[in-house]
Amino acid sequence: MTILVAYVPRPEGQAALAAGIDLARQRGERLVVVNAGPGGQHEDASVADAPEVERIEKMLQTAGVAGEFKQFIRGKDAVEEIEAMIGPLQVSLLIIGLRKRSPVGKLLLGSVAQELLLSVPCPVLAVKAQ
Repeated sequence: MTILVAYVPRPEGQAALAAGIDLARQRGERLVVVNAGPGGQHEDASVADAPEVERIEKMLQTAGVAGEFKQFIRGKDAVEEIEAMIGPLQVSLLIIGLRKRSPVGKLLLGSVAQELLLSVPCPVLAVKAQ
């Protein structure tokens, strides 16, 4: 079985990654960290840059868990990419990070976290950044 972490280069992504490493160690499961964005001409704040990817890969190597980092920037949104990985990887748990948003912000902007909570067929652990 595999623990899947939906990673964004923000404090909530760091919290999800830390929780994923801890749980993978405790449960003896493989850890896959995925970072996804639509790509295109504009900069996307949810996509990890090269130094961030290197930092995460080193963190996984030194954490003492079997893990890997995957990044997808091929036109699909993050929810589609994550949903497509659930079955083939036999995901036992999806870990997502949450950020504080106002009620109006939730209403107008939608939420990747909310879409994942409603659509994936596996248990989801939502963690908050400190």
